[in-house]
Amino acid sequence: MIVRNLEEARKTERLVTAENGNWDSTRLVLANDNAGFSFHITRIFPGTETHIHYKNHYEAVFCYEGEGEVETLADGKIWPIKAGDIYLLDQHDEHLLRGKEKGMTVACVFTPPIS
Repeated sequence: MIVRNLEEARKTERLVTAENGNWDSTRLVLANDNAGFSFHITRIFPGTETHIHYKNHYEAVFCYEGEGEVETLADGKIWPIKAGDIYLLDQHDEHLLRGKEKGMTVACVFTPPIS
């Protein structure tokens, strides 16, 4: 059994902050936990835009706080995201993630797990 606390994890190397300051992500479950997936709580900061492309991972993202949008670059479609929404990057979708006025906090599951 593994039990971790989000606030405690944020005080360790499990908290990763983007070099450009657009987001931070607390990696609560990683590949070395041998769960078959990774699980992260990510904060997308207000007024930011981040280019993301996971070529080897599928990702499910559940927004539980705030709002933003995802733009898929292949077709230019923009998907508004608010608390209670989930989106799946099931085609290794290259995308832009934008935090709106208050940003957003999301829970992310990756498979295969991120190390």
